[in-house]
Amino acid sequence: MQTPYSTSQTYIDDFNPLDYYQTYYATEKGIFFGEWTEFVLRNLHETFGPGGVTGDILIDFGAGPTIYHLLSACEVFNTIITSDFLEQNRKQLEKWLRKDPDALDWSHIVKYVCELEGNSNGDNCEKKEATLRRKVTKVLKCDALAKKPYDPVPMPEADCLISCLCLEAPCRDLEDFTNTLKKFQELLKPGGHIIIQSVLNCTFYYVGSKWFSCLSLTKDDLEKAFKEAGYEIVKLKVKPRSEKSGMETADQDSYYYIHARKPQKP
Repeated sequence: MQTPYSTSQTYIDDFNPLDYYQTYYATEKGIFFGEWTEFVLRNLHETFGPGGVTGDILIDFGAGPTIYHLLSACEVFNTIITSDFLEQNRKQLEKWLRKDPDALDWSHIVKYVCELEGNSNGDNCEKKEATLRRKVTKVLKCDALAKKPYDPVPMPEADCLISCLCLEAPCRDLEDFTNTLKKFQELLKPGGHIIIQSVLNCTFYYVGSKWFSCLSLTKDDLEKAFKEAGYEIVKLKVKPRSEKSGMETADQDSYYYIHARKPQKP
């Protein structure tokens, strides 16, 4: 039986960023706090650590209301442009950037990243947050299914594009997913990096009490899509899900990290 598809309007009407945070990232009870966050943050620490990916401009595509995936990159890029399709998510990003009192609290995840870097005292965590706030220069609307995802805003060519837990939501099928990757080529400099982390074999997830569809992808699907979109795959890692509690909230069986590059010449 084919899984129903959650439309853009469904997201506009039903996606609550506060419920999303509580469901997935809140300390101790969020089902992504632990296995997923450790996987993604270690990968990004290695990617953007000494001898890793650096550059001038980083584009963050489909951030949701989250900032945790930028905590390593902010040390090695001068400018970060973050973005999301939903106005309610962009408002949460802007609240965090302004240090609003009711902004989402990512301090527990900031501390973990600082521990990875060997700098986990309070002052260093505050400096990390200040660095990220300083480096994020824009919070834009993006649309993965649009011909040009950032229209009408002119975009600079970036050294790196990053996306976490995004494309499986708007893309109906592998063709949509592949076509979106092709469009990302236009946002990258020749030789630019693309880093995507998300879930495999997932058909649905809940945000609070609201159900959303998810494009179910396999490792083979990923490799096929990136190659067809014209990228050179640098690294692909898959981690099977070991924490089985929360399967009724989101049914993925594993997590993936893929790092690829746009060829230097067409």
